[in-house]
Amino acid sequence: MQSLSISNQFQTPSRTSTSSTSDDASTESDEIPTKPSRVIPTAVSHRNLSVITDHTESVSCIALCGEFIITASHGKEIMVWQQPDFRLFTTFGNGRGSVKALVTLGTKILTAHQDSKIRVWKVSRNLENIFKLVETIPTKKDYFGKFMKNGNYIQTRRNHKRLWIEHTDTISCLTVYKNLIYSGSWDRTIKIWRVNDFKCLESIKAHDDAINAIIVSKGRVFSASADGKIKAWGQKVDGSHFLNGIVEGHKDVSMNAVVVSGDGTVVYGGGSDGYVMGWLVDSWKLVIEVEAHKMSILCMCMKGEILCTGSTDKSIGIWKREVNGLTKVGSMNGHEGPIKCLQVSPSNIGGGFLVYSGSLDKSIRVWWVPNG
Repeated sequence: MQSLSISNQFQTPSRTSTSSTSDDASTESDEIPTKPSRVIPTAVSHRNLSVITDHTESVSCIALCGEFIITASHGKEIMVWQQPDFRLFTTFGNGRGSVKALVTLGTKILTAHQDSKIRVWKVSRNLENIFKLVETIPTKKDYFGKFMKNGNYIQTRRNHKRLWIEHTDTISCLTVYKNLIYSGSWDRTIKIWRVNDFKCLESIKAHDDAINAIIVSKGRVFSASADGKIKAWGQKVDGSHFLNGIVEGHKDVSMNAVVVSGDGTVVYGGGSDGYVMGWLVDSWKLVIEVEAHKMSILCMCMKGEILCTGSTDKSIGIWKREVNGLTKVGSMNGHEGPIKCLQVSPSNIGGGFLVYSGSLDKSIRVWWVPNG
């Protein structure tokens, strides 16, 4: 592992971010740009702060938990890194199945796996086992409460039934909002779990193909799928969910990633054709269509007015949100394989913020990106 102290890597005067969430994004335009109109050089460019190469397999997901970075791979290993020197703190989860997604929940970590299970880990006082497995979802209690009733089974394939609370294929994405956990799967369903007891409350047949990404913004759930659609789901008074909106990208193109602007007015989708597309939330009008990469976009993250896109072409694009679209302001290069996951730091540092990228080259890179 190669690492450098953040404070020594760059000396930028500290200042508070002035990124705004103005009403510009909600201004409807009759023109849909098909390419970024220009590339603007930044006064202070982005920096690669650290390269972490301890994973033995492709890095699949990244999450932040206080001062720690948590990363997981297709090799079933989950690693915890301590900032700011990015040293390895501990590892856990070996042998539990390839990890596809992870989120933090207070002192707990939730991991989604290829074996269609969600596992819950909790910080332990036992120094020999810092993160202890405390639950597997669906829980045994949930199983026992439903397995005796025929009405709780659904047909998954010919002559085969499963309980509706079970995912039947890889769980590809997770997100947490208030007291609910949302999981999306290659089985085309979204399942909603209650945080306090991990009971499955609802299962939605959401898409016609694998679900690749899921995010919650302003109470709406957005899911992106290989069927080329992004769907928005609202919540009724009784807690159940309903289809609130639907947008579709280019024909026969998978939607691999989804993010929503901080003000909740625009939803962005990243497609397998390398395009970023954006729609106004509520009217669902297409307002952005930019060829961001020549190859597939696999992941995206957003901080303020800055959007980052990770691609199969091994690069990370940096985009500035404008009134009528996106303007490219930089590109981060260094990975030797496709960019599988991106995570952005919630706080500012030195007039910018940190972006963490994981790649199929088995490495994690830490970048500093200016706000302006």
